[in-house]
Amino acid sequence: MQDERESLTLGFIGLGAMGWPMCEHLQRAGHRLRVWVRDAARRERAAAAGMQLCASAAEVAAGADVVLTNVTSTADVEQVLLGEHGVVHGAAPGLLCIDHSTIAPDGARRIGAALRARGVDFVDAPVSGGERGAIDGTLTVMLGGDAAACARALPLLRCYGRHIERIGDIGGGQVAKLCNQIVQVITIEGIAEAMRYCAAEGADAQRVLQVLSSGFAGSRMLELMGPKMVARDFAAGIQARLHAKDFGLAADAAAAAGLTLPALAAVRKQLDRLVELGLGTQDTSALLQVLERG
Repeated sequence: MQDERESLTLGFIGLGAMGWPMCEHLQRAGHRLRVWVRDAARRERAAAAGMQLCASAAEVAAGADVVLTNVTSTADVEQVLLGEHGVVHGAAPGLLCIDHSTIAPDGARRIGAALRARGVDFVDAPVSGGERGAIDGTLTVMLGGDAAACARALPLLRCYGRHIERIGDIGGGQVAKLCNQIVQVITIEGIAEAMRYCAAEGADAQRVLQVLSSGFAGSRMLELMGPKMVARDFAAGIQARLHAKDFGLAADAAAAAGLTLPALAAVRKQLDRLVELGLGTQDTSALLQVLERG
């Protein structure tokens, strides 16, 4: 395992709402950051923070001990790691890649195998906790990879993760993340349906929410999403379009496994409808608005 006090040269690709605070935590821990950023405003912010700007993902990897990525889709991860100007073309044997994106488990396995053939270690490490968890350094991190690679990643992950669990080999982290999304978003849909029914009956939504929170219906999702729905505050904690993307991954994975998951299928339709209505950049609590529009 890497000495937690050792200062490393790290590459980071994906400085969005989650990636930026991760980088800040890594810098505060004494690590040097090399980044590739396409957005001009984010480039300026990274440069102002003392991060070294690189012209490509391959350049990020050159001289780095570890490269971390946090992008959107399976295709995005493949492009930045294995594409024409990807990390693999600047990587020295022994480089470790840690991917925080939520992608298809089979995609993670395919990417891991391609990197391994080039002497690069890979850990899929999707996270839960949202932007707030990234800022506070309290993320849950789900790891897939061989034990040695995960042990090597652990000191870095502790910079912003509170609960870190190795699930198994490559792809295991993504399986756990999709399980997380299934439970989380089906619960949000249940809260939205309860709030819609409450309004239709003319009951006091705040009082209903309070009593639900004290009983078996109480949950972290109810605590987060219930007040947002009552207040009609649909500002994004996590944009609903990302949950829609994740549910597509989960549905595809379930189909590949020969499974019928009816609640997942029903909520996927609601998420797709939400995006069709132009609400994809709002919070997933906006599922309430889908119900209201019929």
